[in-house]
Amino acid sequence: MSTAVHDAQPTFAGEPSDVSKRLDGLTQAVAASRGRIDEEILAPAEMLAGRANERLRLSGEHTIVALAGATGSGKSSLFNALTDLELAGVGVRRPTTSWALACAWGPDGAQGLLEWMGIPPRHQVSRLSMLDRSAEDTKLDGLVLLDLPDHDSTEVSHHLEMDRLVKYADLLVWVLDPQKYADAALHDRYIRPMASYSDVTVVVLNQIDRIPYEQRTRTLEDVRRILAAEGLPDVEVVGVSATRGDGIEDLKRLLATRIRAKASAKGRLGSDITAAAQVIAQVGGTHQVPGISPADRRVLDDALVSCAGVPQVVDAIAAATRRQAILRTGWPVARWLGKLRRDPLKGLMLDSDMSMTALARASLPEASPVQRANAELAIRDLAEKASVGLEHPWRDAVRAAASPPGHTIVDDLDAAIAATHVRARTAWWWRVVQVIQWLAMLGLIAGLGWLAAQGLQDSVYPDMSLPELKDIAGFPAAAVVAAGSAAVGIVLGLLSRVFARLSGRRRARNADRQLREAIDSVAVTRVVAPVQAELDAYGAYRTGILAALG
Repeated sequence: MSTAVHDAQPTFAGEPSDVSKRLDGLTQAVAASRGRIDEEILAPAEMLAGRANERLRLSGEHTIVALAGATGSGKSSLFNALTDLELAGVGVRRPTTSWALACAWGPDGAQGLLEWMGIPPRHQVSRLSMLDRSAEDTKLDGLVLLDLPDHDSTEVSHHLEMDRLVKYADLLVWVLDPQKYADAALHDRYIRPMASYSDVTVVVLNQIDRIPYEQRTRTLEDVRRILAAEGLPDVEVVGVSATRGDGIEDLKRLLATRIRAKASAKGRLGSDITAAAQVIAQVGGTHQVPGISPADRRVLDDALVSCAGVPQVVDAIAAATRRQAILRTGWPVARWLGKLRRDPLKGLMLDSDMSMTALARASLPEASPVQRANAELAIRDLAEKASVGLEHPWRDAVRAAASPPGHTIVDDLDAAIAATHVRARTAWWWRVVQVIQWLAMLGLIAGLGWLAAQGLQDSVYPDMSLPELKDIAGFPAAAVVAAGSAAVGIVLGLLSRVFARLSGRRRARNADRQLREAIDSVAVTRVVAPVQAELDAYGAYRTGILAALG
């Protein structure tokens, strides 16, 4: 299909056409469907769009009328009668040819149109410069009249030429023989399959002079009955005699009306677009889809978070933060004993600063089969819910976008976790409390040391002289200092545990937020964005196909 953008929008009679908008819609639908709907289904619409764009670009001012019929139906005689010229050979003087004969009435521009249709110059004639004896309501300015090869010819090339040119015609005039107007070959091969083109079809019963006058009305009614049975109840049927001129003026008047209204060109192209769009719509559908809901996004994120082991990492960070705070701020004696317990960071092989650089090297708990299955199920559920109402090609495209073959999302989750840096800085109050704890520890050691020295003085070294310290509330000052220092250290250690738990929770929340953001980024890049891209493509397709269907 030609996708070139022309300088001017296709028009009929100089005005922008609804048909051109429908054609644009068909082009948009085909482009959006590529890779989703089978190329064999798109190919006819693609060819139509290219041919129609070229047709309208060359000339929107001409109406192409094709005379088609069997050998002996009098097509050539009718062609001559409509042109008022002896252009087409009749009977033995014009053997059946594989080339069509064309006569163009003004305005200018028909030559390019005829060359585009592949009609050689020697088979073209212009009616513009010749004397036109027609009445005003039968003038055929803007007509391009084609005399097609006989459809029942034994030559394959004749069939091919007729089939080719029928696609270009804006108005199809089927010329029937009074004795063979029910010819099965014509009806089965051409008329019946083109029932959807009834608004751009005219049936001419030629050689009506061979039918007795009193039987003509009944014969024409019989033709209409056959056409109605074949799905063309509204086709106009005209009886003419090309040799005697009966009905020729009526046929000219009908053609002139179609030409002036541009109804035939627009109608034929509109029918072509409708037929092509219907074929695509049967496969691609036209239903509106719900898309991706916030609830489905949350379910997907929760499943991926669980699969990536984020809860285990967050719990370890909270526990490690509490332990580090206690080790930094607790009573020194208790800290020494606490170091004997297992560090939760060691289970994840993390550095003490809990950086994600260390986490990248960590032996994180392997995602269990259940977690993996839940993650894949959440992905499939999101794709299924987002594509409710889509036909198979589009639904398959959405599924493939969500879960491309040969790659699991677990790899992406691991990479996202490794690339995320959650660094826990030492809290300022840890240092302050640590200093106070060491001062309290020194106070305890000093008090106990002083009491020990006094004991030695009283029992071992009576000659040793120590300064006298005043009692405090009836208790030795050294004992008060030691007991007070111990009490301060223990109480401060207990309070630090409370604040350490709060600090661990805060840092765990921060880690959880950053890790969830990383997981959400994976979900968007790996699942949501590809699925949304397919849904957007379907939206463009649906808009185009609905415009094409009119």
